[in-house]
Amino acid sequence: MDLRSYLQTFRRRWVLIAVCLLSAMLAASVLTVRSTPQYASTARLFVSTPSSDAGAVDIYQGSLFSAQRVASYADLVTGKTIAQQVVDRLHLPMSAASLSGEVSSHVVTDTVLLDVTVTDSDPARAQRLAREVATQFTSYVSDLETPPGANVSPIKATIVDFPSLPIHPVSPKPVRNISLAAVLGLLLGLGLAVLREGLDNTVKSANDVAAATGAAILGHIPFDAQATRAPLITQLENHAVRVEATRMLRTNLQFVQPDKRSRVFVVTSSVPEEGKTTTAINLGIAAARAGQSVLLLEADLRRPKISGYLHLDPTVGLTTVLIGRVTVDDAIQSWGEDGLDVITSGSKPPNPAELVQSSAMRTTLEALKSRYELVIIDAPPLLPVTDGSLLAAQADGAILLVRHGRTTKDQLNQAVHHLTAVDATLLGTVLNMIRHRVGQGYSYGYAYGYGYGDDLDRATRRSRHAARANAPSPGSDRTAPGGVNEVPLSMPGPRP
Repeated sequence: MDLRSYLQTFRRRWVLIAVCLLSAMLAASVLTVRSTPQYASTARLFVSTPSSDAGAVDIYQGSLFSAQRVASYADLVTGKTIAQQVVDRLHLPMSAASLSGEVSSHVVTDTVLLDVTVTDSDPARAQRLAREVATQFTSYVSDLETPPGANVSPIKATIVDFPSLPIHPVSPKPVRNISLAAVLGLLLGLGLAVLREGLDNTVKSANDVAAATGAAILGHIPFDAQATRAPLITQLENHAVRVEATRMLRTNLQFVQPDKRSRVFVVTSSVPEEGKTTTAINLGIAAARAGQSVLLLEADLRRPKISGYLHLDPTVGLTTVLIGRVTVDDAIQSWGEDGLDVITSGSKPPNPAELVQSSAMRTTLEALKSRYELVIIDAPPLLPVTDGSLLAAQADGAILLVRHGRTTKDQLNQAVHHLTAVDATLLGTVLNMIRHRVGQGYSYGYAYGYGYGDDLDRATRRSRHAARANAPSPGSDRTAPGGVNEVPLSMPGPRP
């Protein structure tokens, strides 16, 4: 990965990075607040060799001797011997080991100065313990260094700075702790982002879709937070991005098998929850607005949703037609003001796969194909069940919905394999619910087209209706000069 790839990864995974950063800072803040403040009091000792009549050489040698000794004293002062003497002297309710853990020492570089520090939760007690440790240590050094039979020690430790009462705690340090936690959290977030990106097999770009399917991208539909409340494009403003994206998809579909007088497209997906049903509905609405004669067929007999979205009668539909209880004309329901016809699923059958591959289904599709310019079939997902593949084999081809950041490349490969296994044609794909700039890149084209797209739709509908009024009967040649197919379709905005 180059620098640009890393930056793109961090931009896509910014939520994960932010969560790690904030979690680390929050944890550090909680630990800092819950920590008991500790106060430190320090006494300074001077180690020397008392010799009043020594010459310069003796003084120099004495200084070297003191410097060598002070390093050893730094270890002795923190030992249990001094701690036990302090505990006995002050009658402390603690062990020598506990007190020894509170004592630390530091030799000032290139000097014979020794700093003895006691850290405790009580500032007054820290000062008292530091003073007593220093006092006991000076006596301990005198006793330790006095040779047998002698009365004077050749080296002594003197307190030169007595410990003061600490005012500010030495720990915890909120700024340091939170800053360190922020750095660690940021590094953790960046590392997890790179790791997750490397393990992520989902589709995140049009190149991923093309590589996995080998089919053209027919449309890009951006993510819309209002889609759950307003799934249909009729519920949005005319200039809404999702409306323009659907128009763009409709326009691109006009170039798919353009020589055919009537086309039957299956809209499906690899797995559920990829937006195939709402895309099929909105595509049908957009095509009807452009003046085409459109039928929306709900062939997802396992989880039908079109009747719920469009508020149509679900009891009479495709299943009742297939079992011969009603005719196709009886099952067709009109929706909206643009002439969109809909056949809902009907009652849920116990054998959906057998129904969709029956001769009655083929007969029904032929009848619809002879009456409509465009038949859009909402089919089940390809991977869970076989219904979608069977329907695609009977139609002119399939349009595969791909959910950005959710559908995996393996799922796409398997979906294409299912279509290939039944000799179905994959006409193209639609990248749906795009959350980053893959979708934003089309906003300029949408805004550029807005302002005349609706007028073209209305003008085209009027031309289509007028053409149909003068067109031959359904059984005659509808492609004659002046017929319906010679009326141009609406093409709002630039091509993608």
